Amino acid sequence: MSAAPLRAGVVGVGYLGRFHAQKYAVLGDCRLVGVADPDPATRARVAAEVGCEAYADWHEMLGKVDVVSIATPTPTHHEVTRAFLGAGAHVLVEKPITVTVAEAEDLIACAARAERVLQVGHLERFNAAVQAIGGVITRPRFIESHRLAPFRTRGTDVSVVLDLMIHDIDLIQSIVGAPLEAIDAVGSRVFSDDLDIANARLRFHGGCVANVTASRVSMKTERKIRVFQDDAYLSVDLQQKILTVIRRGDALAADGTPQVAIDERSYEQGDALKAEIEAFLHCARTGEPPLVGGAQGLAALETATRIAALVAAG
Repeated sequence: MSAAPLRAGVVGVGYLGRFHAQKYAVLGDCRLVGVADPDPATRARVAAEVGCEAYADWHEMLGKVDVVSIATPTPTHHEVTRAFLGAGAHVLVEKPITVTVAEAEDLIACAARAERVLQVGHLERFNAAVQAIGGVITRPRFIESHRLAPFRTRGTDVSVVLDLMIHDIDLIQSIVGAPLEAIDAVGSRVFSDDLDIANARLRFHGGCVANVTASRVSMKTERKIRVFQDDAYLSVDLQQKILTVIRRGDALAADGTPQVAIDERSYEQGDALKAEIEAFLHCARTGEPPLVGGAQGLAALETATRIAALVAAG
């Protein structure tokens, strides 16, 4: 006999939360029972679209859901996530996990006490091109990432480091798999009251160095990461889902220079958010640790807050 569908909910159904609600509504192993949002028009529109209850106050959903996505503004992540963990729900909280390291550590402890899954929405981990590089990367020596976007008011409740750069911080730390030894960082406000552009140089134990740039005041959109190692150069276009691997060939050209072997692979655009939520539901059912749990979310946040502090210090 199959298990009963998990009761699902979404708190915060603005731009991103609406997509969460849509995914839960079509997945067969869960039943979307409600969405919560303080804006009457927003919650009514999304609830009608996905066919569930609409709540003005997220507290009304406590005890009514087995799994929940938290897509509220970052400063509220700690309060809302803590309440749902305490009420026995498994939680998928959007990145960054919280604003402060202390808040993130508290949520990890709460999840452990409640024996609930705490997953953090670092969506790029479910990018098909990112998942393909695992078998190619051996010992990265230098990593460079660029995440550029035009200015939008959405996301400006936090700095560009917590809004955009944290995606690449998480990816780079997962690729390198070694402790950080040093950070240098610069940045500037442009249109908002917080950092809108930032660059950080991360040096890891073992010698790998990463140069990370994020901007939300760019004229173009770009999400790329490049990895250099002794035997290859990898370029990952996260937006177009293209992985290019360049290696030195065995043969020599007529002038004696080594030939280059280029392997370029394109991946289906897919649905990373759906894959992320499916993985979350699987962990909720089985108790398996998520790909990006509280510990990984905390590690990315620790680095991001150190970068922001360095920039603030001048």
